[in-house]
Amino acid sequence: MAYFWEDENCIKPPLIVIAGPTGVGKTKASVRLAKRIGGEIISADSMQVYRHMDIGTAKVTREETEGVPHHLIDVMDPGQDYDVTMFKDMAKQAAKDIRSRGHIPIVCGGTGFYIQALIYDIDFTEETERERSEEIRRRYYEEAEKLGREAVHERLRTIDRASYDSIPAGNLKRVVRALEFYEIHGEPISAHNERERQKRGSSPYDCRFFALTDDRQRLYERIDERVDRMMEQGLLEEARRLFELGIPEGSTCMQAIGYKELLAHLRGELSLEEAIEEIKKDSRHYAKRQLTWLRREKDVIEINISETGDVIDEFEKYLQCHGHIRGDL
Repeated sequence: MAYFWEDENCIKPPLIVIAGPTGVGKTKASVRLAKRIGGEIISADSMQVYRHMDIGTAKVTREETEGVPHHLIDVMDPGQDYDVTMFKDMAKQAAKDIRSRGHIPIVCGGTGFYIQALIYDIDFTEETERERSEEIRRRYYEEAEKLGREAVHERLRTIDRASYDSIPAGNLKRVVRALEFYEIHGEPISAHNERERQKRGSSPYDCRFFALTDDRQRLYERIDERVDRMMEQGLLEEARRLFELGIPEGSTCMQAIGYKELLAHLRGELSLEEAIEEIKKDSRHYAKRQLTWLRREKDVIEINISETGDVIDEFEKYLQCHGHIRGDL
């Protein structure tokens, strides 16, 4: 059966988003939907862009893609910086290329900041083109090295409470970015991002935003099981290879959950058992933040995987009843 995006009243390009917390089953659902409606997948994961980081990022395997093209996976080397501006530019181009082939772009991932930047076309130009940025960043990174990440993160509490609540202390790069923005512009980066989103009023895409969710306790249990499975698959060896490459601690890839805890173990700061427990705890906290973000987003179609039969049927039911796809034999 072939499907066509059909909305006579909308001239915007189509875009489907499948988001949700870590471990909820986004990858499998996106592949199934892509096969059903003729789609290609754009990864909205800030770590799956890196080569050699497969197990810890739960990167889709060749077999799991089932022949569906995936974009923005394995496009950077560890040690290279990757940020939301790069993601937005690359994802926009990928979506354009997918549409040129007559297919529907499906964005799949759990990095909410990236998804938000793409669907609302948030402008980050001013943030990234200031001469003072490098000096400010260096100062905060030095402070983090001397006093710890928590001390730098605490600076956000009074100047940008929204960023303080949404960015964990462990994500030093985003913490420093928020502090840097405030120093340069005199306003919170969270206010800037919200203004950018609101001034557009709507997405430049004909976007259908699905969020997969689950009972929190069941989700946490699956996360713990997945961490154990990753360790069995060789996550420690994968982290050791990164450690041996000598990648700077402040690099984007070193912020990834699973790797940063095991790197602490390899430096002798944690036992292996402690590192594994930290991975599980950090993963659960990340899932909680993802759920909080999703529930604040507007126009999100939430699908609880424990309360529905087939997730793909739910996707199609919504798309068809709202006139966005039509199936022809």
